[in-house]
Amino acid sequence: MAQTVNLKGNPVALCGPTLKVGDPAPVAYVVTKDLQEIGIGGASDKVQVIITVPSLDTPVCETETKKFNELMAGMEGVAVCVISMDLPFAQKRFCESFNIGNVVVASDFRYRDMEKYGVLISEGALKGILARAIFVVDKQGKIAYIQLVPEITQEPNYDEVVAKVRELL
Repeated sequence: MAQTVNLKGNPVALCGPTLKVGDPAPVAYVVTKDLQEIGIGGASDKVQVIITVPSLDTPVCETETKKFNELMAGMEGVAVCVISMDLPFAQKRFCESFNIGNVVVASDFRYRDMEKYGVLISEGALKGILARAIFVVDKQGKIAYIQLVPEITQEPNYDEVVAKVRELL
C-alpha cells in the first residue's frame, strides 16, 4: 500500500518505496537553478539534507526554504538541497529574490528521480509534484532521519532536522 500525506485534511497517495532510517539513500539526479545536473543521495564527504517541497511559489515552501537557508548558514560539512518540480528558471528568480545562497535549489522536472524517495504525489490536484519531506543522509550514504510532513500545507519540524545534522557532524 502506498504511503499517504494529507492536503487540507484529505489523504493523497505517494509513488515509490517507503524508505526507513538505516536504508541506503538512493542516488537521484536533479537539475540546479543554473541547469547543472547533480546527484544527491549515496555516500558523500558531507552530511546531506535532502528537502522536497511542492513549489517554491507557495507561502509555506517559501518560508521553509528561507528558514533552512538561515539555519544551515555556516554549518561546515553539510550539503543541503531543496528540491521541487519548479523549473530551474523560476528557481533562479526565487533564489535571487530572497538571497538564497546557503542551500542548493534544484528541480526534479527532468527525471522525476525523487520517486526513488517515495515522495512523488500520485493523485489529486497536486499529482506529479513532490510532497513535503526531509531526509538526512550520513556520509556513508545511509538515511539517518526522515520527516514526511503529514499535512502538505504545514511547515516541518526544523529543530529535529538541525539536531540530527549536528549529531552527525
